[in-house]
Amino acid sequence: METIPSFNKLIQESIIANWDADALTDYKGQTLQFHDVARKIEKVHILFENSGVQKGDKIALCGRNSSQWAVAFIATLTYGAVAVPILHEFMPEQIHNIVNHSDAKLLFAGDYVAGIIDPEQMPHLEGIIRNTDYSLIVSRSEKLTYARENLNALYGQKYPKYFRQEHINYYIEQSPDELALINYTSGTTGFSKGVMIPYRALWSNYDFACNVLGSTIKKGDNIISILPMAHMYGMAFEFLFEFLHGCHVFYLNRTPSPAIIAQAFAEVKPKIIIAVPLVIEKIIRKKVFPKIQNNRMRLLLQMPIISMKVREMICKEVLKAFGDNVYEVIIGGAAFNQEVEQFMHRINFPYTVGYGATECAPIICYSDWHSFVPGSCGRSVIHMEVKIDSPDPATIPGEILARGLNVMLGYYKNEEATAETIDKDGWYHTGDLGTMDVNGNVFINGRSKNMLLGANGQNIYPEEIEDKLNSMAMVVESIVVQRDTKLVALVHPDLDEAKNMGFTMDDLAGIMEQNRNTLNEALPAYEKISEIEIHEEEFAKTPKKSIKRYLYK
Repeated sequence: METIPSFNKLIQESIIANWDADALTDYKGQTLQFHDVARKIEKVHILFENSGVQKGDKIALCGRNSSQWAVAFIATLTYGAVAVPILHEFMPEQIHNIVNHSDAKLLFAGDYVAGIIDPEQMPHLEGIIRNTDYSLIVSRSEKLTYARENLNALYGQKYPKYFRQEHINYYIEQSPDELALINYTSGTTGFSKGVMIPYRALWSNYDFACNVLGSTIKKGDNIISILPMAHMYGMAFEFLFEFLHGCHVFYLNRTPSPAIIAQAFAEVKPKIIIAVPLVIEKIIRKKVFPKIQNNRMRLLLQMPIISMKVREMICKEVLKAFGDNVYEVIIGGAAFNQEVEQFMHRINFPYTVGYGATECAPIICYSDWHSFVPGSCGRSVIHMEVKIDSPDPATIPGEILARGLNVMLGYYKNEEATAETIDKDGWYHTGDLGTMDVNGNVFINGRSKNMLLGANGQNIYPEEIEDKLNSMAMVVESIVVQRDTKLVALVHPDLDEAKNMGFTMDDLAGIMEQNRNTLNEALPAYEKISEIEIHEEEFAKTPKKSIKRYLYK
């Protein structure tokens, strides 16, 4: 077993080494340098200490990504408490449930969250702290009220002259298997499970990032945080790795629409981009496809000698849309649309697709874009092993199993679910189906729990049909469901485009019928779609932007 460094010590070393460098910026707002982060951490520690927070107490954080959220999170870990990040998109009732289930003592809440939650529904909280300025929204403890009211005085008593690097020599060292945070899976099944993530998993994910990106990404490089930090994917690879590596993280502290993201890319010029497929697909479809999907371009792309030059030109255009400084775009969290992926591969765009799970904090598979095999999600990463539970992993899909340092301790207060998910040999059962080629590249076929059974017992993976349908005329997103023995596709169409073109709902229905016939020509008999139903509303999504399938049976 290798020696695993103390994660909190790495935080301490990064702050000291990068003392005067920019650390965290709220896009269009304030910038905190590493020394500012250190002072704020110190104030949060004084607040914790004087309000009776003990090592191991749970501290919940719920709000949009921001520099203050990041500081509160690091302060929680380095104090020795356990962080409970909660997605701010959750409904109030879900936030109350998670706060209560996790036994949180304090809650840091963003302005929006503060306005929707009901403190009465969280009776065991000792206080709710506003994330923007750490003021008290609710205090049920005299100690907490006293500590907050006298925070500056307490800080002044402890550091009468100044606060320098040498004062940071006390961040709590944790053993690798100690609990660092509890992350509640968004899941699509209604009830969230609290994934217990140990320090070793945080370090192992960081070590992986150093291994694959450490020499490409340098101190001071910019990164934009698009994914919520309350999600392990955003937490590990748009925050913790960069913070420990001395990079400068920019937070888009508003809803990251494609227009805002594109503007931020142009201004910040990030060195690496980490995103879910939806973000990349929207930018490609809105910013790139309209420029190249004309007859002249199509003609040029068919001419062998010229097409090479044209593809290079298109790739440069696409790189511009991503800020023109990016080493690679890493995509994960959901299936990537085949049409967009084939396009990116054809123009030799530097993208790769990774695979992970909250239960692995999150990384399981990855390959650098130079060695990435299109359609796959890479190979098992450092500190992890992956196998396919199948008699012939190369041709027969089986459940993807993972084992190693990244795997969680289990689900909080749920031994039954833990036993179902991690077997006696330490293999984590992902619930995803896949195959693996001779070189170890993993190809995902779908979630095993989404798999449908055909009339004659055939396995039907709805995601594969949806992927084809999503590339067809006027389709924004779709979901394939089974009714009796028939397959029905529910489609949310591009209503803006329909309006621009003067289409009626009848016209849309005609287009969808045409789509159905074209689609069925490409599908085996047991996968053919019997009808397409138009859904005018967007489908409800989890914070990871996957459709909540259970709502659409």
